[in-house]
Amino acid sequence: MDWKEFLPQFQNYIPGFGIQIISAIATFVIGIWVAKSVTKFLKKILNRNNVDKTLAEFLSSALKFTLYLFVIIAAVSRLGIETTSLIAVLGAAGLAIGLALQSSLSNVAAGVMLIIFRQIKVGQFIESGDVKGTVEKVGIFNTTLITIENKVIFIPNSKLINDNIINYSEKENRMIDLIVGIGYQDDIDKAKSTLQSIIDGDADILKQPTATIAVGELADSSVRLYVGPWVPNKKAVEVRFRLIEQIKKRFDEENISIPYPQRDVYLHQSK
Repeated sequence: MDWKEFLPQFQNYIPGFGIQIISAIATFVIGIWVAKSVTKFLKKILNRNNVDKTLAEFLSSALKFTLYLFVIIAAVSRLGIETTSLIAVLGAAGLAIGLALQSSLSNVAAGVMLIIFRQIKVGQFIESGDVKGTVEKVGIFNTTLITIENKVIFIPNSKLINDNIINYSEKENRMIDLIVGIGYQDDIDKAKSTLQSIIDGDADILKQPTATIAVGELADSSVRLYVGPWVPNKKAVEVRFRLIEQIKKRFDEENISIPYPQRDVYLHQSK
């Protein structure tokens, strides 16, 4: 190789390639900004037209992902790389990656199914598996929950759709399920009337449907009373905690015992 001939050619090539790099960077930066702006604009339009928040979030995420892909292709083309061959390579790579990442693709499909069948919506409180939380976002690959303790949980969409989903917010009203144990020596009717009095005195408990108060089980150490008042969904946790405290205080006032499991041990002294 004749370095005397190569060096001038290389020096002539550098300025042109430098311009291509600057052009590619500018295309990428501007393209990302445009993609974010378009996504934000779409979200505003969907919210303005009262489109379901869950659907709006999913469509926005899908659009942003697609636009980012086009921006990357446009930036690469500024470097002088043939985009048609790049798209073909990306297609082949996408097929190989798709086979390797079937679980990720199943998450995308599961996300679409969650949106279509409207099993969950943004703002609803749900339980799936061993986690509970408020739905913050249904994304392309996973769903984001915020727990009562303000923890953020990311659940893969495929796992969410394959597990049982308990939706606490789907209905306007909800029954609180409490079990209260009393001693076998206590008056059942007195305990039931005391519970009814507590329920009647709580302004957040609905009059209709009427609350259920019944003997549910004769357990080893207590008679178990099942208590089921109906409340507005948003008040369920607050009312539940308040009822537990009031039941304990009123039972103490009425001399109604709340027994706990105990075991008697007899020691026999050998002669």
